[in-house]
Amino acid sequence: MTVTALTGISQLVTNDPVHEYAEASSGPLGVVLDAAVVMDGDRVRWTGPATRLPSGVDQVVDLGGRAVVPGFVDSHNHLAFAGDRSDEFAARMAGESYSAGGIRSTVAHTRAASDTDLARSVRRLADEALRQGTTTLESKSGYGLSVDDERRSLEAVRTVTTESTFLGAHVVPAEFAGRADDYVALVMGEMLDACAPLSRWIDVFCDVGAFDVDQTRAILTAGMAAGLTPRLHAGQLAPGGGIQLAVELGAASADHVTYASDEDVEALAGSTTVATLLPGAEFSTRAVYPDARRLLAAGATVALAADCNPGSSYTTSLPFCIAVAVRDMRMTPAEALWSATAGGAAALRRTDVGHLAVGAAADLIVLDAPSYVHLAYRPGVPLVEAVWRGGERVSGRAF
Repeated sequence: MTVTALTGISQLVTNDPVHEYAEASSGPLGVVLDAAVVMDGDRVRWTGPATRLPSGVDQVVDLGGRAVVPGFVDSHNHLAFAGDRSDEFAARMAGESYSAGGIRSTVAHTRAASDTDLARSVRRLADEALRQGTTTLESKSGYGLSVDDERRSLEAVRTVTTESTFLGAHVVPAEFAGRADDYVALVMGEMLDACAPLSRWIDVFCDVGAFDVDQTRAILTAGMAAGLTPRLHAGQLAPGGGIQLAVELGAASADHVTYASDEDVEALAGSTTVATLLPGAEFSTRAVYPDARRLLAAGATVALAADCNPGSSYTTSLPFCIAVAVRDMRMTPAEALWSATAGGAAALRRTDVGHLAVGAAADLIVLDAPSYVHLAYRPGVPLVEAVWRGGERVSGRAF
C-alpha cells in the first residue's frame, strides 16, 4: 500500500479532542495548525505538525496552506426517486404551504422509472454529494410504496452506499386511501420481508399526514425483529410523540425535530438517540427552523444532514447546510462542522468515519480556504478543492 503525506495544511480539523498537538481552544474539533496527515492505504496513520512528519512516506502532496477537515457524513437522504417537483417549489415560494402530500406525485414517477434510470439517478446525486465533500452517506427508499418498487429502490441505493434505509412507511399510497391499517400490515409483512435483506435501517415518517405513533411503533418493532435498527422522521410538521418514541426504542436518530417540547429535548439529551437537523428542508419550505442552540445547551448530540429529496430539500450540499445552520439555527461554525462530520457518524453509529484520528478511514476534504470557518463565512462559494476517500483522491485538483 502507498503511504501518502499531505503537507502544507494551514488548519487540520481532526475531531480528536485529546490530540496531543491540538490547539487548546479548539475543543471537540481538535485543530492542529501548520499540520500534515499521513495516509497508509485507506487509513490515517499519523496527524500532527508538519515539522514532525515521520519517515517512511512514499509520496508527499503539498496543499499550499489550505485547511483540511474530515469528510462529511450525511446521515439522511432520499436519493431513490424519479421526476421533478420544481413547480411545487415555485408554488411554495409564491405562498403555498408545504404538506407531505406532494410525496405521492414522486411515487408515480418512481414507479414508472426503469431500474436503470433509477440507479442512474441515485448515482448522479451520490456523485454530486461526493464532489461537495460527502464521503459517507445514507439513503432511503420511500418513493416506491409497493413491495417491488421499494425493493428495487433499495437495490439502486445499494449501488452507492451500504447505509441503506427501508422507508416503506413514508406515506400511505393512493391505492390504500382510507385503508391505512391495511398498508401498515403490508409494510410490516411482505414488504419488510423483501426489503430487510437490502437494508441496515428502518425508518417511518411519524407526523401529521403520514403515520401516527402507534402505527410507527408497530412498524419499527417489526423491523427490529427482522434485524434492522430504527431511525425516524419526527416533529417536522407538528408536535407529536415521535421524538419520545425514538428514544423509547433506542433509535439511532430522530430526524427533523423542528417541533420539540422541553420533554422531547430532555429525553434526547439523556439518550443515545441523535437529533438530526435538516436545514435544507426549512430553507426550501420557508418553515420555522429547529432550535439547535436549545438542543446543544441541553446536551443532546446533534447531526446535520442534507435530506436530499425532490420535494422539500433538493440539495446534496452539506457546505450549504452548514452555512444555513450557522446563520439561522444559532450554531457556531465549529458546532455545525462537528455535526456534519462526527455528528453524522454518531447518527449512523459509525466510529471509523467523521474524524481523522489514527486508524480512522482516510476520508478528508481540502478546502480552498485557510480555515474551516469559511464554510459558513463564504456561503455559496465552491470551497471544496479536493476530496480523498479511503486514501484515494476521488474529486478535485491533484495539487
